[in-house]
Amino acid sequence: MTDTLALQLRQLSSAEDFLQFFGVPHDLSVLNVSRLHILKRFYQYIRQEPKLPENNEQALYQCYRTLLVKAYEDFVKSTPAQEKVFKVFQDVDGHQHVSLQSLKASLPARPQTTTA
Repeated sequence: MTDTLALQLRQLSSAEDFLQFFGVPHDLSVLNVSRLHILKRFYQYIRQEPKLPENNEQALYQCYRTLLVKAYEDFVKSTPAQEKVFKVFQDVDGHQHVSLQSLKASLPARPQTTTA
């Protein structure tokens, strides 16, 4: 990655920043629900890209923009629970199963009271 684009990307800290930087139109209601999911999916798409452009900042910018649009669109058409980007959604469809016995065992012991 060229130094100029790399420096600009390091300055971005939120999903809004990335979408604005790459000029991706977005709906705030989608962003409010899926901002972290969009950024994680964007990163996954970058990692899966077999050949990112080298020594061509404009081509790399366009490639990243295309991948960000794709990541954003995933969550326009779907939900974070359906897309399963994070581990909590991958494990048993996001449901945590805790038995009553394990809950009881985790409670602190109550002092025994005697009645006279």
